[in-house]
Amino acid sequence: MNSITHIPAPIASPELETLLSRIRPEISNILQRALAGAELSETEGTTLFKVHGEEYRALLHTADRVRQQRCGDQATFVVTRNINFTNVCYMGCRFCNFAKTREDAQAEFLDFDQIADRAEEAWNRGATEVCVQGGLHPDIDKDYYRNLLIAIKRRVPDIHIHAFSPFEIWYGSKKARMTPEAFLQDLKDHGLGSMPGTAAEILDTEVRKQLTKNKLTTEDWVRIVKAAHSVGVRTTSTIMYGHVDGPEHWSAHLRLLRDIQRETGGFTEFVPLGFIHYETALFNDNPDHVRPGPTREEHFKMHAVARLMLQGYIDNIQASWVKMGPDVAAQMLQAGANDLGGTLMNESISTAAGGKHGQEVMPEDMVAQAHAAGMQAIQRTTLYQAHHIYPNADLPAAMKVTSPASRIAVVGGAA
Repeated sequence: MNSITHIPAPIASPELETLLSRIRPEISNILQRALAGAELSETEGTTLFKVHGEEYRALLHTADRVRQQRCGDQATFVVTRNINFTNVCYMGCRFCNFAKTREDAQAEFLDFDQIADRAEEAWNRGATEVCVQGGLHPDIDKDYYRNLLIAIKRRVPDIHIHAFSPFEIWYGSKKARMTPEAFLQDLKDHGLGSMPGTAAEILDTEVRKQLTKNKLTTEDWVRIVKAAHSVGVRTTSTIMYGHVDGPEHWSAHLRLLRDIQRETGGFTEFVPLGFIHYETALFNDNPDHVRPGPTREEHFKMHAVARLMLQGYIDNIQASWVKMGPDVAAQMLQAGANDLGGTLMNESISTAAGGKHGQEVMPEDMVAQAHAAGMQAIQRTTLYQAHHIYPNADLPAAMKVTSPASRIAVVGGAA
């Protein structure tokens, strides 16, 4: 885990100094503490999530300065392929439209050769990683997850396997009648490189009851993530926001992730994931009580507040083009984010929920977005080692992403 004491505090720009002098002292003090590297409280995080106008502009500026200090002017991405090996699942998560029953005409359950074929194709197209997740199919046995890893590694021994959500680990360890620690150690021994920290949604019991009937509890999610870290399997961390949640839930979630990282140091990054409502039962059955995803302003606030609350603990903040679109994701690079995620090649889960942003972007698109934001583009590995550094490009001013201050009118509207 990085120590915030090792990096000098960023100096506020003249524009930010002017903003800090004009806004409420309460907000100015919080932002100045963040600039000084102080650890913000959960209450302070909630306060920042509620700002508007010039205070919102100051928040984005502050997050951009802290990002620059923590990560430099570098925007990273990974060349990866998503492999969703089955869409059969009986967990009944109400925010998900991906799951099918076994009898459904659209049900899919790839065999190991098909999974290995997709991994090999990804490797031949330049991927360094495959991200493997699936539904909790009733036919999965105690050895399934291990054998899936063996099949990929036999075909493509050098590819990094980023696989299995905490919900899948919970399911697989119960099938195998093993502790999460023992189950994860076995998977690591057979090729598991890292884990997505998905299935987090909002780490709040009352919210989870509405989303998933609390089938994977907050305590179970935390236990499994800590188990992964304890055996040397690093994970991402995530949040899904914009449904039945609010600022208090968001800041509590960030504080919990920070506490886990303080203890384990096992998170590689934080990935905010906005709720996509279009085809979900959660929204369509309760349109008067469930929000249709976050607003554009809330997307920017989430990345900015995460940057400030997590600084020195989780310093890689990812902008998900799948959820927001590539152009908005690129704008996040000047509001706290430093990573553009993966090229994906296939994306099924957000698409099934009604996502509108496609299933793949090309590496050259990632590079162009980074350069448009005035940053150096770096293709990274899963664990944030540089794989290829792209030279900076001189772009016409019309192609460059605007600064957070001038963007206030653009990002303030509804999604």
